[in-house]
Amino acid sequence: MCFLCDFKSSTADTTPPSDSPRWQARRAFLLAAGATAAAGTTGALAQVDVGSASGLRKLVPAETLENSAQQQYTQVLAEARAKGALAPDDHPQLQRLRAIANRLIPHSAPWNPRSRDWRWQVNLIGSKQINAWCMPGGKIAFYTGILDQLKLSDDEAAMIMGHEMAHALREHARARLAKSQATSFGLSIASQLLGLGALGDAAANLGTQLLTLKYSRDDETESDLVGLEIAARGGYKPEASVTLWQKMQSASGNGGPSFLSTHPSGNNRIEELQANLPKVQHLYEQARKG
Repeated sequence: MCFLCDFKSSTADTTPPSDSPRWQARRAFLLAAGATAAAGTTGALAQVDVGSASGLRKLVPAETLENSAQQQYTQVLAEARAKGALAPDDHPQLQRLRAIANRLIPHSAPWNPRSRDWRWQVNLIGSKQINAWCMPGGKIAFYTGILDQLKLSDDEAAMIMGHEMAHALREHARARLAKSQATSFGLSIASQLLGLGALGDAAANLGTQLLTLKYSRDDETESDLVGLEIAARGGYKPEASVTLWQKMQSASGNGGPSFLSTHPSGNNRIEELQANLPKVQHLYEQARKG
C-alpha cells in the first residue's frame, strides 16, 4: 500500500501528451495518491504534513489499551451521574457536541483504520473545569466550563474535538505508554517483541493516567494539524483554530484552565496553525458546498 509505473505503462497509448493541462492534472493527482499510499498511516490525500505515527506504539496492544479506556470512561461517567453532573441525552449542549461529532467522525478512518470499529461516544459533564478529552477508542468528554467560560462557537468546539480525536487516532497515549514503561521496566525492545508482555499488563492497568497524560510538543503539533484538517473536512472554519487558542491564552491568565495542564498554549502553536490554514481552506469550502 508503487503503482505509478504500471499505470503509466498500461495507459501509454491512451493518455494525453505529457505537456497538456489534463495530463498534468492527472499526474499531480496520481503523485499525491502514491505519496499517501506510501505514508501508510496518514490520511488519504492529507493536506497537513505530520509524517508517520510512532512505531513504538505497536509494543502496546491496542485492544488492551482501548478496553482499559472503556473501563475508565465508564467509571468517569458513573461518578458524574452520581453527582448529578452527567448531561442527559436531551441537553442542548450535548446535542450540539454530538452533532459536531457526527460531522467529524466520518473523516477519522484515513488517519487510523481501526477507528472504523470504534464505538464512539460523546458526553458532557457539568463542571467549571475548562477541559475536554478523548480516550483511546473514541471516548470523548467535554466539561461545561470549556463551552461556557470560553464562549465557544461551533467552529471552535469542533477544533477542540478534532484535536482530541487526533490524539486518539494518532495513538499518542499508546506510544507514550510504550516509551515510559519500556524505560521504567528496563526492558529492551527486542525482549518485549519476544513476548515478555509487561507493556500489555501496564496498558491494562493504566487507570486514571489516561486523564492526566502529558503529551510531547510533537504530539501536540500533530493533534493541532490533524484536528484542523478533520474539522475543515467536516465543514468548520479553519480560522477557528486560531481564535480558539487565543481564547486559551487569555484564560491562562486566570490561574490556567485544566486543559492547559496537558495541552500547553503558546504563540508558536498559533503560528503553526496559521501557516497551515491555506492547506485546508479548500477542504472547508468543499464541505460547505456539500
